[in-house]
Amino acid sequence: MIVTTGLIIQELLQGFAGAKASAAIIERFSTLALLQPDRDDHIAAAGLRNQCRHAGVQLGAVDALIAQICIRNDLTLLSSDRDFIFAARHCPLKVWSEKPRVRRH
Repeated sequence: MIVTTGLIIQELLQGFAGAKASAAIIERFSTLALLQPDRDDHIAAAGLRNQCRHAGVQLGAVDALIAQICIRNDLTLLSSDRDFIFAARHCPLKVWSEKPRVRRH
């Protein structure tokens, strides 16, 4: 099952300019179940951010909350943001990342 959260939709919409791109994002994400963070997620995300910072990993507040939502729901995060990969070394976050392709000559 593929799910999302309002934070993901917001970040995508902030990253694209133009009504056409925004409409496409809204349409494609409208069919996905929407997870909502609760009070405990916000508290745990602050702890997660502090834990990562002490390990030398800079994780933003929104990214920490996204990570926490994934951890609480035992989900694998699909992201190209390497900060999540670094954070996953210090917490139970699972991150899907495409394996680099080996070039053959």
